[in-house]
Amino acid sequence: MSHGVFAYTWDLVGDPDAAVRIAELGADTVTLQAAYHAVRGITPWHPAHRVVHAEHAAAYFPIRDDRWSGLRPLAPSWAVDNPDRFGTATAALTAAGLSVEAWLVLTHSSAVGAAHPEVTVWNAYGERYPYALCPSHQAVREYALTLVSEVCAQYDVGALMLEACGWLGFDHGSHHEKTDGAELSVTARRLLSLCFCPACRTALGSDADRMAQSVRAAVDAELHGAPAPNVDATALLNHRATVIAELVREAKSLAGDRRVLLMATDDPWVTGPDVGVDFQGVAPDAFVLKCWGDSGAAARQLKAAAQRTDIPLVANVTALNEHWDGVTELLEAGATGVRYYHAGLASKTRLERIRTAIAEARP
Repeated sequence: MSHGVFAYTWDLVGDPDAAVRIAELGADTVTLQAAYHAVRGITPWHPAHRVVHAEHAAAYFPIRDDRWSGLRPLAPSWAVDNPDRFGTATAALTAAGLSVEAWLVLTHSSAVGAAHPEVTVWNAYGERYPYALCPSHQAVREYALTLVSEVCAQYDVGALMLEACGWLGFDHGSHHEKTDGAELSVTARRLLSLCFCPACRTALGSDADRMAQSVRAAVDAELHGAPAPNVDATALLNHRATVIAELVREAKSLAGDRRVLLMATDDPWVTGPDVGVDFQGVAPDAFVLKCWGDSGAAARQLKAAAQRTDIPLVANVTALNEHWDGVTELLEAGATGVRYYHAGLASKTRLERIRTAIAEARP
């Protein structure tokens, strides 16, 4: 039973006490961001900064020019001045007796998407989502797998955790989001998340135009208050499944003896950081299931997933919410490990939640 916590490199670099503070929570593993999307976060414990604004997606390891062709990540310029933030933070955690999982966000980058709109997700109306790189494109797959291979080449970490290993969709959220008033259903949001970029259209063949037209008809009907027709998206969901399974297989091949953990949910319609897959069709070393919110619902999700796969299930829980149910119910439902979000963002009270939960779960 492994217990780990999430952390950012800027929580550790420049804070000589951070690694020991995390180790004292009782965790054995830290899931540390190596490639990550834009974010604004607070650092309650760092001696030199409080609010970190990561303005764009970035790689937190040295970007070696000769290893990249086509798409490439940007380097960070915020919080701390260090050319190898991931390596520096990893060394501190290792010295404190903790193992490290490299946390890799693969297809979520507004910076890369803005520079290369041709490889982003296009909805059925031909509108692009610049934050969402479409892995139907060979260039995107090469970008994602180079993130994996570069971390493996530069660091001796025990595992990789893959986030956004597939498609992002409509529900990402933009600056000053103004979509709630349309009262879109879950179905409409999922239809607006289907990709019809040139690469996906090629995969669909002659079916692409018909499917895109049916998506537009269904979404417009709902928006205008008319009965929405059903959409058969089987071919597109099958295409997604094939691409995601190949990405995971190739990532595992590059990882060698490192474990590959996949942030996922057992629903092929889902897009986002937790990729929607059929758990019987993809084979990471472990699935990481987001168990935020009601613990009873999360436990039922875990139990149902455990009936569909023999692959270990790791519960991703947040200690940051005001309401906290702990992890006992999740472990009883079949979780083989827990990752607590987030050691760098948490207040003293919420760090204590993590410490108590780990202590209670230990045999």
